[in-house]
Amino acid sequence: MLYSQTAMTQPKMPHIVLLGTGGTIASTASGSTAVTDYEVTEGVESLLKAVPEIAKLAKVSGEQLFNVESYAITNKMLLKMAKRVNTLLADPNVDGIVITHGTDTLEESAYFLNLTVKSHKPVVVVGAMRPGSAISADGPLNLYHAVLLASHPEASGQGVLVVLNDRIHAARFVSKANTTQVDAFRSYDQGCVGYINDQRVHWFQTATRLHTMQTDFDVSGAKALPHVDIIYDHQSAGLHLYEASVAAGAQGIVLAASGNGSLSPQAQKGARLAAQHKVMFVRSSRVGSGLVSASASDARRHLISADSLNPQKARILLMLALGITTDRKTIQSYFDRY
Repeated sequence: MLYSQTAMTQPKMPHIVLLGTGGTIASTASGSTAVTDYEVTEGVESLLKAVPEIAKLAKVSGEQLFNVESYAITNKMLLKMAKRVNTLLADPNVDGIVITHGTDTLEESAYFLNLTVKSHKPVVVVGAMRPGSAISADGPLNLYHAVLLASHPEASGQGVLVVLNDRIHAARFVSKANTTQVDAFRSYDQGCVGYINDQRVHWFQTATRLHTMQTDFDVSGAKALPHVDIIYDHQSAGLHLYEASVAAGAQGIVLAASGNGSLSPQAQKGARLAAQHKVMFVRSSRVGSGLVSASASDARRHLISADSLNPQKARILLMLALGITTDRKTIQSYFDRY
């Protein structure tokens, strides 16, 4: 049988699955100049129709997991997301995943997936800061870039990636750093891992922390995640929040502490109360960047230092860790490595 040169050299298009969860990228507002007070109205099919150029990058199929603002995402939804991603990536016909997500808690979901996805294939989480109805909507180009990135051969083995505003971030390091600006996402201390410019992916570095296939976390059989609370420390803080958390059955507490994970006098009492009730206690920081240094007194006080994880990401890791062990030393090793 004879084949034309075009047929022989034409590359096979990657198959990317788009999973929709809602968020601003799937929202509309009352008018074209409104960039707040919007509602989730669109599904994945509408998003794909809005960016027909994606069809030149990959064969894209869509699924709607749920359709909510990301502040409404629950642990149950996180588990559903991780299980569906792992099922899809186990299919040899699927080359990568793109997940549309609200920006408010995008970093939490991305980090959860970074710890629980069991595949080297690309997983890219994308969102938008302005609704699709806005004159200056950023969602369409962000989505185009997400599919471009998920189709890129060098995205494999990089862990879960986040792309917004032309920047590629590692899920471990990225955080939302502005309430409303388009340029809201930053990896402050570590920097982004790459840029997308003029339809080209430019890599600068790779994340060194362990992820995906390298972690101890398998949620395939999990029906629920351990209860972990975050408590914000401040001047003249009280003990009542720690008492309430313990009474509510929390298995872990993450403290958004001041400075380098410093505990106020009442937070110190709260940590002792937690230890008495075998509740794991993590020192993170409310500062927004930097490391929480390990202290020589952590073991004695039964505390865990969060390394560079902010409180919301420390909660994600602590939930997964408590699903395996309650040994403080082992959990500290997770924070040191992941």
